Amino acid sequence: MTNEQLVSKVWNYAHVLRDQGISYGDYIEQITYLLFLKMDQERKDFLGEVSAVPKKWSWAALVGNDGDALELQYRRMLEALGKADGLVGTIFRKAQNKLSDPAKLKRVVSLIDKEGPWIGLEVDVKGEIYEGLLERNASEVKSGAGQYFTPRPVIETIVKCVDPQADETVCDPACGTGGFLLAAYEHMKGQTQDKKKLKKLRHTAFTGFDIVDEVVRLCAMNLYLHGIGNGGSPVMQADALAADNGKRFDVVLTNPPFGKKSSYKVVGEDGSVTTERESYEREDFKFTTSNKQFNFLQHIMTILETNGRAGVVLPDNVLFEAGRAGEGIRKRLLEGFNFHTLLRLPTGIWYSPGVKANVLFFDKRPASRDVQTKELWVYDYRTNIHKTLKTKRLTSGDFDDFIRCYRERKETDRFRRFTYEELAERDKLNLDIFWLKDDSLEDIDSLPDPDVLAAEIVENLESALEQFRSVSRELTGDEG
Repeated sequence: MTNEQLVSKVWNYAHVLRDQGISYGDYIEQITYLLFLKMDQERKDFLGEVSAVPKKWSWAALVGNDGDALELQYRRMLEALGKADGLVGTIFRKAQNKLSDPAKLKRVVSLIDKEGPWIGLEVDVKGEIYEGLLERNASEVKSGAGQYFTPRPVIETIVKCVDPQADETVCDPACGTGGFLLAAYEHMKGQTQDKKKLKKLRHTAFTGFDIVDEVVRLCAMNLYLHGIGNGGSPVMQADALAADNGKRFDVVLTNPPFGKKSSYKVVGEDGSVTTERESYEREDFKFTTSNKQFNFLQHIMTILETNGRAGVVLPDNVLFEAGRAGEGIRKRLLEGFNFHTLLRLPTGIWYSPGVKANVLFFDKRPASRDVQTKELWVYDYRTNIHKTLKTKRLTSGDFDDFIRCYRERKETDRFRRFTYEELAERDKLNLDIFWLKDDSLEDIDSLPDPDVLAAEIVENLESALEQFRSVSRELTGDEG
């Protein structure tokens, strides 16, 4: 059975359960719990390793049950393992049984049991199967899962350009399901054959944070299936923006969540939930703002080690938003860091519609009175580029020219150099830079397909609204 066939078989169960009231996300969670238990049992049985799970809550103690006894054992097991330390505690943190119908639970348990032994599959195969489920979930559920799923070609391109080395540390402060951390690991593990260095790479090189328990669980399992973080968990549930914990990293790779405002939920005594606006008050943040992307950018500036490197996906508003915070943070990025490359990403590549985003590449250098950014190179891979999630999907090959330009630093039609002096002269330090002519504005024959055109209309309206909001905030003196 091929990887894709196995993914399809596992996914077909999701459709059956969906019709019976079980969401895709809940199904993936339950698969995560059960697959971890099954593999832990196999590592003990076939490899003689010490189990990370107490015998009372092991796969062997679960799989032989039926009916109400199965549901009771499963529920108690989730509760107990959620209190454990390390990787086990991370995966089962706040775990709940969403398969309370014993028949449905038995069906999924049997699926996991019969498709084994999972431990016999290559690490990459297990990882591909699990990532296949995550990607399908992101594409099936337009709201929710898609918000933390970055297209793999974008991730791979950023990793190739930033080029993390085997002896470096890597952090993603908004790790989602772990795409950046996994791509970095794949890039780094072939750089050495030294067993000690490889062990260190698997167990101490990577750090991830995410504010959502369910996402951290998926990330921890994804990394575990790829052989990263056995025993201890490289990812943790935390609001990365809440404070500077003092840790510094050689490389930061991330795509902070889309959305304008930083916020948190408050649960009242009656169970009602309200969402409050929040601005982070931190000494290392030079500017106070409720703009989530600006806060992540300031956080990355802090956690980068001196001589560290970053590749960060951020929406267009970071480049043009006016006001003291927007202009001030861009100035700090140019003058206090070496902001050397900007990649304008095409539209139509995200599960969340209406998104225009870019990749910012910058380095942290020792403190100096001199301006750090001497020149910014901009690659426009948006103008006259039309992508969709179905008919014109983004591929890794689409970025071959950008990667070549990134390394050679020679101007082309799509790759231009701008000096610091030129940037400093721009009104409000607006870095939303483009120069190519949009052919669709003059030639009706060059218009994209109707579905692409509709998506672009939505995206342009979103962009225009954001520009209006930015002007409104500036006029009213609202820095948020």
